Amino acid sequence: MLNAERKERILTALERTGVIKLTDLVEELNCSESTIRRDLIELEEDGLLERVHGGARLLKSNNQEPSMNEKSFKNIQSKYRIAQYAANLVNENECIYLDAGSTTIEMIPYLQDKNVIVVTNGLAHIEKLVQLQIESYLLGGKMKSRTKAVVGAVALDNIQNYHFDKAFIGTNAINTQFGYMTPDPEEAFLKRAANHLAAESFVLADHSKFSEANFAKMFELERATILTDYLPETIDKETFIQKTKIIEVEK
Repeated sequence: MLNAERKERILTALERTGVIKLTDLVEELNCSESTIRRDLIELEEDGLLERVHGGARLLKSNNQEPSMNEKSFKNIQSKYRIAQYAANLVNENECIYLDAGSTTIEMIPYLQDKNVIVVTNGLAHIEKLVQLQIESYLLGGKMKSRTKAVVGAVALDNIQNYHFDKAFIGTNAINTQFGYMTPDPEEAFLKRAANHLAAESFVLADHSKFSEANFAKMFELERATILTDYLPETIDKETFIQKTKIIEVEK
């Protein structure tokens, strides 16, 4: 069993019960106690669970993730501007990753004449890419009905076959302590993999995502450049700026 698949099943079991015993995980996953213990340590370091005596528990209930349609109607003009700026960063003949999301999908019309290759985990994205005759690849795996994003162990395995010049990744929250976050651990694993496989990574997020927090950590702030409309006055801007590069497209 793949490391990512084990972790996925551990988190699924935790979401079902809230608390789980180490011995139960050993039996369910047919793995050694030392292997499961190591997985729990790594998941705790990623902020996805808390280890307790003899097992683990969820830190808190998973957040409800808005659907693709719901996200598409929020901060529309800002998303257009962020997407257009992001697309201008793509050079001719590059291979890029487009993460599923309501901002990254708006990049697609601006890629039509760049002769790029696109890999994505977004069903809505692949439909739009095909319509515009952009060479593209869709990751296989489990389809999320609400967001039309492909996730899971198969998608994680698929993405390892690629290297990207640039990755454009969405997020549900940006936090100075926990980094980039999303409600779904499976999606967090895939976003993290895309980040590691890219020469450059950009996180596309409008102002509403700052200082929020979600259930699953994707990766640290310094792992990507943030493309946003503007930084809200309510946040500690200096703390964010010290940790990573931020481009405000409306400035």
